[in-house]
Amino acid sequence: MTRYHTLFIALITALSSQAITLDKVKFHNEASDTTRITQILIDATPMDSPQKRVAFIARQFIDTPYVGGTLDGQPEMLTVNLDQMDCTTMVETVMALAYTVGERRQSWHDFLFNLERIRYRNGEMTDYGSRLHYISDWVVDNVHRGNFTEATDQFQACNYAVKTIDFMSRNAEKYPQLADSVQLERIKNTEIGYRSHRFPYIKKERVGSKQVTAGLHEGDIIALTTKIAGLDVSHMGIIIMENGTPHLLHASSSAGKVIIDKRPLAEQLRRNINLTGIRVFRMTE
Repeated sequence: MTRYHTLFIALITALSSQAITLDKVKFHNEASDTTRITQILIDATPMDSPQKRVAFIARQFIDTPYVGGTLDGQPEMLTVNLDQMDCTTMVETVMALAYTVGERRQSWHDFLFNLERIRYRNGEMTDYGSRLHYISDWVVDNVHRGNFTEATDQFQACNYAVKTIDFMSRNAEKYPQLADSVQLERIKNTEIGYRSHRFPYIKKERVGSKQVTAGLHEGDIIALTTKIAGLDVSHMGIIIMENGTPHLLHASSSAGKVIIDKRPLAEQLRRNINLTGIRVFRMTE
């Protein structure tokens, strides 16, 4: 056996050991989910950039019913549900599909790998505490691993907020999994790193400006920052441009489904007193 053959075998073994096993995956409907994943991967193949893939794939989920809490349950499982989505699971699902297309792969097994690497710390699911619950934590972990970049600070309109992020431990009664003292302690340990956390954002008063509008692109991933104590972000979605104006494609609890909001993003922000602005993320190849 040659040295190169040995290295190749070692590489394949390492990659195989990272793949999640199906006993740790929970499908809403395995047959229809896997079939649909494969079809979306095939249909999105002609898209020639990450943002085009994100926008194209996101459109495939318009009218999908909004359902919260689809990731809940014990033990923690890699949950795949293309029939019911909240704002975060919609964004993660779209991103994982777009990554898989970018890798020139068309297998739902590869989608599972990418979903796990986006949703969990260091790309590995172990338990409830390994899930990246806070968007700031999700950003730090994924940006560090090169999964996407933050574009917020590229805007001249960028400001910075400083906030202690500890909503979950302060409201542990809202999260059934935190009745487990081990999981509660894991969340508290995560929150320690986000005391007086500084992060960039664009104030909502400036989102409708020409400079910000010109800098936003279809397929940008948007996080909506909030005034809520202990929380950094309260909603997520994907930019869709309509006649040169940014609108948000998102899983809307008020509409009860995934929609492209009829109101421009700037107006959507103005109408919600709890929202303070946006953060902007872009996928990498």
